[in-house]
Amino acid sequence: MELRSVEELMDLLYACRHQRALRTAALLRRARPADKELQVAGLVHGIGELLGSADAAARAVRDLLGERVHHLVRGNGAAADEDALRLRQADEESRTAGFDAGVLEDWRTVLELVSARNSRLGAVD
Repeated sequence: MELRSVEELMDLLYACRHQRALRTAALLRRARPADKELQVAGLVHGIGELLGSADAAARAVRDLLGERVHHLVRGNGAAADEDALRLRQADEESRTAGFDAGVLEDWRTVLELVSARNSRLGAVD
């Protein structure tokens, strides 16, 4: 499966248990407010449960959200080790965190920004 639009991704996120994903992304936003790709990776990495694996999730978002998000979601060593560690820590903390992380729709603009940035970079390459 390859996601071709933010709308398709949003539909998939709504189908998942997105409260934990929201908390993970919110924790990453607090820790690294300028790092939108890391936040987005925290938001979308949970779609692997719906798609069957982290690899499937990474492949699904690769063209839409870029290589860095792909590597972070996949969990391989190509992503910066510090970022992969931060993502894992936020994911673990989100399991027990008890705060209101907002709603999924709050993240649409961030997803669109990362997607648009990736599209511009792809056009240049």
